[in-house]
Amino acid sequence: MKRTHDYDNVFKTMKHRHKRLFISVINETFGKNYPLDSEIEVLPSEGYLTEEETQTGEKNIEEQISDFLIKIGNDVFLLECQSYDDDSMAIRIAEYAFITARKFSKWNIGEAIIPMPHFSVIYVKRGNKTPEQTNIRFTFPDGQEVIYHADNVILDDLTKEYIIEKKLFPYIPFYIARYEKEISEEKDTSQAIADLEYFRDEMMKLYEKNELTSEELIDLIGYVNTIITHITDGNKSEERLVNVMGGTIIESESERLVRIGMEGGRKEGREEGIKSSVELCQEFGLSVTDAVKKLISKFGLTESESLAKANQYWKS
Repeated sequence: MKRTHDYDNVFKTMKHRHKRLFISVINETFGKNYPLDSEIEVLPSEGYLTEEETQTGEKNIEEQISDFLIKIGNDVFLLECQSYDDDSMAIRIAEYAFITARKFSKWNIGEAIIPMPHFSVIYVKRGNKTPEQTNIRFTFPDGQEVIYHADNVILDDLTKEYIIEKKLFPYIPFYIARYEKEISEEKDTSQAIADLEYFRDEMMKLYEKNELTSEELIDLIGYVNTIITHITDGNKSEERLVNVMGGTIIESESERLVRIGMEGGRKEGREEGIKSSVELCQEFGLSVTDAVKKLISKFGLTESESLAKANQYWKS
């Protein structure tokens, strides 16, 4: 398996491009009931300082950045995505939380109010030491103690049906990680393929009911394939698994189309991007109308120009 940051990159890309999809995750994780069209604000993640021990036993101070800090209404939430067990996670969450709380603190002479955020750690895979909770115990000189804790989300515990029922779309790309051993060692992948087919079909149904936009659908498929290529690292299972979702897509597909279409301002690059956009819409079962809308939004074409291009490249 490749030693890359693909899990982190998918999570970070998703949070910037499709923050709406995380409202259901917040509702499920923290027992909230925000409407899915709620205004959601991604807050800047300021760095914090921590020590990293080197091979020589020396300690370096390095800067880290929290994964996902968002605000809905008056509530602030901190989500940390982890692909492995980490002994330092609780202290890292404490550092993240204090930095976040400082932004919203209130103070006066002799008093400070420091509102701590909601937090949860999302574990993509379950390891030997994966904890069910993250607990931070504050102790004070006068003997007082306060336990600040949250249940962790362990994706291995969630079924594919539950993820779709609760609309936990950000978890879909990482679901395949539970089959990492079978895939990376080129063993039986029939169950992984069946699960991928389930997600593909269910996402198409949700798109048809307008619960997923075409951009969300295409990018989710791209994120799934990013994780697949990370796990397979070019082995014989890769092509078969990727083809279930529809083509090899490493970067966000909607971003790729814009890049191809606009790269260097070249006419041929722009035309190739338009052609690829239409073909991709057809491949994923979208309509000509969807292709027209995408060409208008991504390439600035008029409605008549978009319709002409869609008809030109739509395969009969």
